[in-house]
Amino acid sequence: MQSSFVYILTNTYRTTFYIGVTNNLERRILEHQNGIGSLFTKKYNLKDLIYFEQFSDIKQAIAREKQSKNWKKDWKINLIKEMNPKLETLNF
Repeated sequence: MQSSFVYILTNTYRTTFYIGVTNNLERRILEHQNGIGSLFTKKYNLKDLIYFEQFSDIKQAIAREKQSKNWKKDWKINLIKEMNPKLETLNF
């Protein structure tokens, strides 16, 4: 079974966040970094991966993405800080 990921991208200043879901995290992040990820990430220059979660079931990943997108910004930042306290760009 293929893994799925929920991920969060941000800009250099950590002021805008994008939450997405994919079955290939490395490929998807490279797409975003090359301006072919989404119009939103391109418009706001969101290229830094600062959070991800891995799921064995795509349905769980999609549900988590939808849940997270409805959160307040502070809640998203708190979630990120659980894994990445300094909000550093993650390498994969």
